Amino acid sequence: MPTRHITLCYRKIIDASATRPWDKLVLDDSYREFRMQAQYFNQAQKYRTFGELLHYVPGADQLHGLASGAVIGYLQQLGGMVPDVLDNLGRRFLRFEKFQFELINSDLLDPSKHQVAVSFFTEPLVWHDTVGSYLLVSAARAAATEAATPVHTFQLQPYLAIHSLLAAAPDAHPDDTR
Repeated sequence: MPTRHITLCYRKIIDASATRPWDKLVLDDSYREFRMQAQYFNQAQKYRTFGELLHYVPGADQLHGLASGAVIGYLQQLGGMVPDVLDNLGRRFLRFEKFQFELINSDLLDPSKHQVAVSFFTEPLVWHDTVGSYLLVSAARAAATEAATPVHTFQLQPYLAIHSLLAAAPDAHPDDTR
């Protein structure tokens, strides 16, 4: 049976109901950056919401990337570990390779309407098996180099999904481009 490599995506949504300090910092700083960057697209102060800017101002979709600069430092604080997703032993185990920041909603006059998402895309994992509603996975690099591979058992949860699947030939490394 070929080795199945998967990449997971965890989409973390942060809004005014956030209670964790890290989440609040991301929300507050992304709101300040959004307001600052939105000035360029709203020089006549004609629009109030992110949705209006997207609808009426060409190029306003750039605000996702422009506002993301405010959260880069917070993402670095995570040390490459996906937040909130734990294995059955209560440990964070997923490492992310890349992320995508997204403005979901915002209001230039009401910070309580600001809502963002950060999607974390994991490093490749080897999907060994599914046991009931639990996945059994290991880091692809560890599986390729270690005789006894450490594995993690976890359950898919809301906002966590298999993003991509690669069925590789036995003994192939996920980075091989055959």
